Amino acid sequence: MSAPDRTPGRPGRTTGLGRVLVALYAVFAIAAVSRAGVQIATDFHEAPLAYLLSALAGVVYVLATVGLGRSGPRWRRVAWVACSVELLGVLTVGTLSLADAQAFPRSTVWSGYGSGYVFIPLVLPVLGLIYLRRESRAARPPA
Repeated sequence: MSAPDRTPGRPGRTTGLGRVLVALYAVFAIAAVSRAGVQIATDFHEAPLAYLLSALAGVVYVLATVGLGRSGPRWRRVAWVACSVELLGVLTVGTLSLADAQAFPRSTVWSGYGSGYVFIPLVLPVLGLIYLRRESRAARPPA
């Protein structure tokens, strides 16, 4: 396990807001993967697209959790990509689920911009990206 990022006078990645983001992503990862697993195993024929999108969301949440929780440039890139894919997914699936409800007979984590989850799937990647941007700016050496 690698040591947390430490800049003098600056807490590691998994303290403060970083720790809250990792915890929220972990909860969503467990919820989305579990829900998709049950849906795919029991009712896949009813809404394959919706259930596969929920599984994809679960994988993205797992990657975001690990990327935000680990240190180093590789994990930072994983977190950037995961949060970006999540935001793109929420916006795309949210728009499509409202524009063509027939295509989504069952909701996904990202349907209606995450309305079934109090819009947390819409807010979470924005917070993650803001956090990552702020962190990368703070880590830059002074000019």
